[in-house]
Amino acid sequence: MKVLASALVWMLLQPLALAAEPDGKLTLPDFNALTARATDSVSITLDPALLGMAARFLDSADPQDAAVRDMIGELKGIYVKSYTFAKDFAYPAGSIEAVRQQLNAPGWQRIVEVHSAKQGSSVDIFVCQVQGKTRGLAIIAAEPREFTIVNIVGAIDLAKLHKLEGHFGIPKIAPAQ
Repeated sequence: MKVLASALVWMLLQPLALAAEPDGKLTLPDFNALTARATDSVSITLDPALLGMAARFLDSADPQDAAVRDMIGELKGIYVKSYTFAKDFAYPAGSIEAVRQQLNAPGWQRIVEVHSAKQGSSVDIFVCQVQGKTRGLAIIAAEPREFTIVNIVGAIDLAKLHKLEGHFGIPKIAPAQ
């Protein structure tokens, strides 16, 4: 009877444990009010349906486009918020900090941290992994006059991630000189 009761409790708790696993998606603040104050702004929201539609515009005969198309097939979303201002720190640092706090949750780990007190800038890159599988990526880059938050949700092959550079609002990262 104890075995049956234990199995029943385990079966009832299993959905709760699975629901608690992070899915790699962040809750981004509503930055819409910043658009009027920014000199430049980018806001991209691509859910699975929009990613599928965007993939159809990629040329399957082009090897690079084919690789991007293959990679986004595993994604559940790409979310980008980027703003540039004419004055230093014209953006709400607390909102960016609220995003950073989400990255303290289980499953998220920082893989890159670059901070410059002299330039007042920082770049942090985090991955969300559950049971050895990458479920999300987050990039937070902030400078005195600009900030960018990128959240890629879904199964991500980190070795192929560079293929998304220059697509869907994800900036190209220049090689180190």
